[in-house]
Amino acid sequence: MTIVSDGWSDIRQRSLVNILAVNECGPIFLQAINNEDEVNTKEYIAEKLIAVIEEVGPENVVQVITDNDPVCRAAGLLIEEKYDHIQWMPCIAHTLSLALKDVFSPNNTGDVAFKDSHWISEVVEDAIMIKNFIINHTMISSILSEFSKLKILAISNTRFASDLVMLKRFRLIKQSLIMLVISDKWWPVYCNDNMEQAQLVKYKLTDNSWWKQVDYILSFTEPIYSMMRVTDTEEPRLHLINEMWNTMVEKVKAAIYKHESREPEEESAFYSVVHGILEDWWSRSKTPLQCLAHSLNPR
Repeated sequence: MTIVSDGWSDIRQRSLVNILAVNECGPIFLQAINNEDEVNTKEYIAEKLIAVIEEVGPENVVQVITDNDPVCRAAGLLIEEKYDHIQWMPCIAHTLSLALKDVFSPNNTGDVAFKDSHWISEVVEDAIMIKNFIINHTMISSILSEFSKLKILAISNTRFASDLVMLKRFRLIKQSLIMLVISDKWWPVYCNDNMEQAQLVKYKLTDNSWWKQVDYILSFTEPIYSMMRVTDTEEPRLHLINEMWNTMVEKVKAAIYKHESREPEEESAFYSVVHGILEDWWSRSKTPLQCLAHSLNPR
């Protein structure tokens, strides 16, 4: 079986850790730990997971899956040191979410990356500004509902690919947003308190080049998001990870090269940045167990 651990916060913002056991019959909830007064060190996390492993029997455990952050990774190595037959593995959906976060924040990956892809973070910042302006004005939000059955989402940063999900919703309600800001009946009436920002919101939402940038972001990130959705499930996916990752990278390249009208053998500075981010996270995620499962896949 697999021991799975995930941290989250409840409605009172208390820090909790869920621990589940997963086998071919499905997931089984084991316990939730309130660790709001604890420091999440590698020793603390390893101690809690080892206690569960001992409870279910080490001989019954093949792997432990946690988030792919440095502390969890270090805890996983401690578990591997104690049990030579148990492997730690990062959550692939969380890894992909972190990769997308780096793509959307190129300033975290060096000056060269920022030079070639800073426009992505600018588009995201514009979308956040527009979202906040609309949802912080009750009447404007209400008027938007007259044009669209879907609302702008206030997405928690803890959700996987929160910025991408926000852009996808923007694209779904594009025409409704444009109708809202070009409405002479409603828009000028409820924007008097902050006319300067209202004009900026209107400019962005009626700027065709801005929407083209949004479409481009959605096109080359769609393979990453699709793989994230597929791996964020209770179904077994271990044997598919290697092939899915390679296919995902190929699709990302195809989308970028199509947009730039490049031949496959040509170089793309922007693709080099995105590919470098994906390769970096893959190097932190691949394990021998994935390779073994891939080699045993009947396909």
